[in-house]
Amino acid sequence: MADKKKRRRADSESDSESQPFKNLLKSDDHILQILKSVAATSSFSISKPLTLADLSLSSTCREVSDLSLSSVQSVIESLVLQLTHQILSGQGFSFTVPSRSSSNQLYVPELDRIVLKDKSTVRPFSHISSVRKTTITAKILSLVHQLCLKNIHVTKRDLFYTDVKLFQDQIQSDAVLDDVSCILGCTRSSLNVIAAEKGVVVGRLIFSDNGDMIDCTKMGMGGKAIPPNIDRVGDMQSDALFILLVEKDAAYIRLAEDRFYNRFPCIIVTAKGQPDVATRLFLRKMKTELKLPVLALVDSDPYGLKILSVYGCGSKNMSYDSANLTTPDIKWLGIRPSDLDKYKIPEQCRLPMTEQDIKTGKDLLEEDFVKKNPGWVEELNLMVKTKQKAEIQALSSFGFQYLSEVYLPLKLQQQDWL
Repeated sequence: MADKKKRRRADSESDSESQPFKNLLKSDDHILQILKSVAATSSFSISKPLTLADLSLSSTCREVSDLSLSSVQSVIESLVLQLTHQILSGQGFSFTVPSRSSSNQLYVPELDRIVLKDKSTVRPFSHISSVRKTTITAKILSLVHQLCLKNIHVTKRDLFYTDVKLFQDQIQSDAVLDDVSCILGCTRSSLNVIAAEKGVVVGRLIFSDNGDMIDCTKMGMGGKAIPPNIDRVGDMQSDALFILLVEKDAAYIRLAEDRFYNRFPCIIVTAKGQPDVATRLFLRKMKTELKLPVLALVDSDPYGLKILSVYGCGSKNMSYDSANLTTPDIKWLGIRPSDLDKYKIPEQCRLPMTEQDIKTGKDLLEEDFVKKNPGWVEELNLMVKTKQKAEIQALSSFGFQYLSEVYLPLKLQQQDWL
């Protein structure tokens, strides 16, 4: 009997050594009570979001809105009439395109997102430097008009293959598609052009997808692909206490296989890297309708924080639609630079930052949306100073399930997020 007790004690000590800080964990019930309190506070504190008009910025900044297909069709036809009048009056053929350059971006602290200012550029058909881009713009407008008439959706890849010789590269047709959204004053979703499915969701969420009810607890390890057309998503129901936004597919699979969402009721979502439009729209819809706190798990490097900022404050490339694409008040749960020493991440699992990494980190420190959060500034300064970075998978040095069994539960218990 005494030998058995010694063995159990030895096993416990060995487990504590191989999984640092596991002994600090309290019961799941205790952690759940903390999460319920946080969720209740988050739900209570959500208020109606401010708009550009509320801040008297609607005359100096521009935003697009969701338009019906008939409205998009009408705006395109009105634009074509204007162009026809230009040509007939001898003024030539040109588009006035809102500028999406960095100098025409503005971070608004009260909105906590990046918006587009009101500067525009002229894209004339008669000028050799812009004739091709003007032709592409006219082509995209024509294709979108066809989609409106037929009431169908196509992918960006479909659009590109309608005239490969003209577009040459999908990057060019994608960029002009964003220009067309700005010109028409509508969201990209309103154009009925979608991207291929990329993001996935798993956990305590039930929603309708084009009339079919989807239970995300019964979708296996892979989860449910996030629909590229957010308009067909509705009837969201959940008993989750928070939304866990994960940067990478590998961490997502670990949490899905361990069914972390059953131990701590949550919804787990990932875009598998750089956020796509569908995942950003889906995350915002969940936050708005379910009124749950969003906690982010990203790599401890400048790009992890950039990805987090795209979800929260928007991207400069699509700042014209930041009102629809951003999710307010996302908390940075991990992996943070201070976690590397706090959780004793082994040196062999840390990576030296490249010169480009350091430059990106320093550039982020100059961004207004980073300066607004002193905790982010402190963490970024530490990263740049130590010149070390680490991926979420560095936690696997303590065991493949350390992320779901110790690190995340302890973070939730301590409410350790920024």
